[in-house]
Amino acid sequence: MKNLEPKPLWNFFYDITQIPRPSKKEEKLIAYLISFAKKNALDYKTDAVGNVLICKSATKGYENSKKIILQAHIDMVCEKNNDTVFNFDTDPIQAYIDGDFIKAKGTTLGGDNGIGMAFMLAVLASDDLHHPALECLFTVDEETGLTGAFALDNKLLHGQRLINLDSEDNGVIFVGCAGGIDTTAQLKYNLEKSPEGYFAFNLTVKGLKGGHSGDDINKGLGNANKILNRFLWTINKKTDLRIHSFNGGNLRNAIAREATALAMVPYAEKENIRVQLNHFIIDIENELGETEPKLEFVLDSEKSPEFVIDKNASNNLLNALYACAHGVIAMSKDMEGLVETSTNLASVKMKENNIILVTTSQRSSVESSRYDIANQIESVFVMANATVTHGDGYPGWKPNLKSEILDIAKTAYTKLYDKQPEIRAIHAGLECGLFLEKYPHLDMISIGPQMYGVHSPDERLSISSTQECWKWLVEILEMSN
Repeated sequence: MKNLEPKPLWNFFYDITQIPRPSKKEEKLIAYLISFAKKNALDYKTDAVGNVLICKSATKGYENSKKIILQAHIDMVCEKNNDTVFNFDTDPIQAYIDGDFIKAKGTTLGGDNGIGMAFMLAVLASDDLHHPALECLFTVDEETGLTGAFALDNKLLHGQRLINLDSEDNGVIFVGCAGGIDTTAQLKYNLEKSPEGYFAFNLTVKGLKGGHSGDDINKGLGNANKILNRFLWTINKKTDLRIHSFNGGNLRNAIAREATALAMVPYAEKENIRVQLNHFIIDIENELGETEPKLEFVLDSEKSPEFVIDKNASNNLLNALYACAHGVIAMSKDMEGLVETSTNLASVKMKENNIILVTTSQRSSVESSRYDIANQIESVFVMANATVTHGDGYPGWKPNLKSEILDIAKTAYTKLYDKQPEIRAIHAGLECGLFLEKYPHLDMISIGPQMYGVHSPDERLSISSTQECWKWLVEILEMSN
């Protein structure tokens, strides 16, 4: 990777992959940024939550130009394949080159948003670029709570234009994003002694692509929680299904790739379970075969567990998960092809004190619709006697098609590549909505190189598009005079 051009950019990105930075545990990367600022004699500030601001003076001839803020987040989504041994708190990412892509061995790469940080560091370290005065803002905990953006002081920044570097489509300028909110449900259960004469089995759904719950929600991907629950719900209608455990998915902003359940049925149903699963697999492959070619079901006999979830709680869980919406709810009427409202059944986890925790996330570019779909999800779990809570949520970012920085970015791209960039809003959440609340005057866009499989171990960063996006960013800065 260090031999790729431009070398400063890829060297910074390599450094970033070697520093563990899970959400809420970014202290090592923060120390790296502070060390970088000191080494390069750049002014810097940190705040109480860990955000880092590094400033650089304007180059000659740009002293009177509008100050530009470059922004990326420090943390990364930590997802790995079940058969991968890896500790995100301590281990460096094992990145490698595969053709035009940078990938990681069995884990997320952290291109989201490590490459955005690398862009900023390369700009800050350069002594031959032309640009206005710069404020480079590195925010913490974007992936699990937008903590850095929420806590950002409304007097910290002084720039008039902001370029967010957290997008994943090369040649696209994003000018708006959806707002989001989390909805969690806690289902209480009692333990009952496992019935005798029952066949215990472990069923796992795996091999799904997963992906970003905003950017990938309209791609027809499978959700392991929904698929596993659908089969168990069907079996429960036909016989006395008893559930010991159900665990699937991990992060609120990732589509569940894997899920597993340990359950029991009367021993006489042993062979029927396998027959029913074979029929079910055919149905799912017909539905998802084109988009999920690696989908796999694994059914293993298991030793009978000592206890199972009480039948009433088990029924409530299965019914609630079946009724819980997942996917696109509405498409935008204002921007063709843009998802307006969606919801993600992110994870189901067995917790201490006989609690099953179900985590979901809702997104919408329409504020009232965001709360409406969150309330719909709440109503489903309330009917299952669950305790439901909502997160604080975050606002969307309304497009400004008269933006000055948008015009500069369009002109720069056309100059470089002799074609017009695409102008879009994104269904994923960006920190821009929160920045706009604190700094209403900000003129903002979001750009970034091409990435695929973000928030999953299939994450990959295009080398050629990164090089193109770097040239684009440099041109935007040079034209901002």
